[in-house]
Amino acid sequence: MPNNTTNQTKFLRLPQVREICGGVAPSTIWGWVKNHDSTGFPRPVRLSSNVTAWDSALVEAWAQNRIAASRAQQPGKA
Repeated sequence: MPNNTTNQTKFLRLPQVREICGGVAPSTIWGWVKNHDSTGFPRPVRLSSNVTAWDSALVEAWAQNRIAASRAQQPGKA
């Protein structure tokens, strides 16, 4: 049996995604999802008919990219 402990997918629900994204409103998150092509925000995964979640690695990568882009626009600040 393969060892999946090093490559496990973790899902985040909307409140957790909002927290990672600085506490923005749910409508902001859904706006980013709707405009995925321009925002790059990851699309959620439908886990069941009533459950939508995001891959935590994709949300974290998006947040880190936003931080890097913000810092690149502010020369001299780290």
